[in-house]
Amino acid sequence: MGSLKDELLKAIWHAFTALDQDHSGKVSKSQLKVLSHNLCTVLKVPHDPVALEEHFRDDDEGPVSNQGYMPYLNRFILEKVQDNFDKIEFNRMCWTLCVKKNLTKNPLLITEEDAFKVWVIFNFLSEDKYPLIIVSEEIEYLLKKLTEAMGGGWQQEQFEHYKINFDDSKNGLSAWELIELIGNGQFSKGMDRQTVSMAINEVFNELILDVLKQGYMMKKGHRRKNWTERWFVLKPNIISYYVSEDLKDKKGDILLDENCCVESLPDKDGKKCLFLVKCFDKTFEISASDKKKKQEWIQAIHSTIHLLKLGSPPPHKEARQRRKELRKKQLAEQEELERQMKELQVANESKQQELEAVRKKLEEAASRAAEEEKKRLQTQVELQARFSTELEREKLIRQQMEEQVAQKSSELEQYLQRVRELEDMYLKLQEALEDERQARQDEETVRKLQARLLEEESSKRAELEKWHLEQQQAIQTTEAEKQELENQRVLKEQALQEAMEQLEQLELERKQALEQYEEVKKKLEMATDKTKSWKDKVAHHEGLIRLIEPETGFYRVNQDGLDLLTS
Repeated sequence: MGSLKDELLKAIWHAFTALDQDHSGKVSKSQLKVLSHNLCTVLKVPHDPVALEEHFRDDDEGPVSNQGYMPYLNRFILEKVQDNFDKIEFNRMCWTLCVKKNLTKNPLLITEEDAFKVWVIFNFLSEDKYPLIIVSEEIEYLLKKLTEAMGGGWQQEQFEHYKINFDDSKNGLSAWELIELIGNGQFSKGMDRQTVSMAINEVFNELILDVLKQGYMMKKGHRRKNWTERWFVLKPNIISYYVSEDLKDKKGDILLDENCCVESLPDKDGKKCLFLVKCFDKTFEISASDKKKKQEWIQAIHSTIHLLKLGSPPPHKEARQRRKELRKKQLAEQEELERQMKELQVANESKQQELEAVRKKLEEAASRAAEEEKKRLQTQVELQARFSTELEREKLIRQQMEEQVAQKSSELEQYLQRVRELEDMYLKLQEALEDERQARQDEETVRKLQARLLEEESSKRAELEKWHLEQQQAIQTTEAEKQELENQRVLKEQALQEAMEQLEQLELERKQALEQYEEVKKKLEMATDKTKSWKDKVAHHEGLIRLIEPETGFYRVNQDGLDLLTS
């Protein structure tokens, strides 16, 4: 749990520092409330608004520092986190908060998605100290992994040259400097964007998603016993297989534990390079593309099961832990060396004091010897025989003292040489500190420039939002007018339809009236024909016809009298 908490804190630290607009180490309470709510959502932790409001109550005016936010973050979020959330979604949320502020505006050979993956890898490989940096050993490890994934050769001499310049300025790179280093193609010359992107994705899968091995193989079904090609992904405790390498259609999992085993099988049923994965309740038959792939998969699965039996972490995490422990050991040795140097310096000063005391004693002894020599010369004749033995003894003592003085002088010269070396080292350290101070001033200038650019971007964004709102209002007005015209069009269409129906009805009535008119006309013609026939008969047989005026008609003569025929 401690390791998971440390990894989560790194991404949250990026988000917190991104919200710190003026680099004061503090963030407004409203922004921290939003950040806390988003963290609870992506980490699948129950959100406690009462505790949140209580922690950020308004009786304490002003923004909250990192130290002030940590108690709430630990108690109400990190201590409740289980390993059941989507780590990619969590990292992407933190990335979204900090990318716009920190990602370089210079054109890069990698996409923003690749930059996100490099950022997550940085959090995995960075030191557990804040502000977060990645040291040169981890940079070399990552660049070697990317070069190997791209199929290129590692240029150690080029990296050593870069490392010399790197060590002269600072102890490590930030996440954004690492992204720029990989994105500017300094260590991937001759490689296209797709190759670099595939290499970053491969290293991301291994270090972050714990993908130990992946590739296409044939799998025998349990029901229909047919062979189907699947994309297999090996992780520390599971083998998942998918329809294709895009990982969208997952077909199943092979759960691994310490009781599982992998065995090689002879060729059968026309299938070659077979091996078997035995689990507690199922057995899986798999066919690799060639013998080399078969052996690689068997070895990888066997190693994974062995790590499960030992309870060890994945190889890349164990290697990272060993590198960190080695750096801690080297740091402890360096601190011990510095402590010894300080002790040596103290001892050197003590020795100098002792030598000074010895020198004073020698001067006093020489002075006394001169006085004794004077006395001895004065009494030489009378005391020569008496003090000859003492003279020889004194010469011997003097010789011994001279030897001691020569030895002490040699030691003093050595100590003085060490002192000069220490003074040279001190001057170099002073120069390095001055360079670091200048670099920090330059960094502060760049940060202020970035803040100003961010303010300009915010103002422009506000103008664009205002224009967008006006455009939305115009669109709404146009939509209302369009709806009114549509209603009028519908009403006119209905009126037109009714008019068409009335016209059709009138047309039908006209046709009926025309038919009636034709019938009446025919009847009239028939009546006219009959009348004419009768007139002809009367004129022919009787010869009596007389037109009666002013009435319109004529009379017909018959035996009974005259009948009036109307026209």
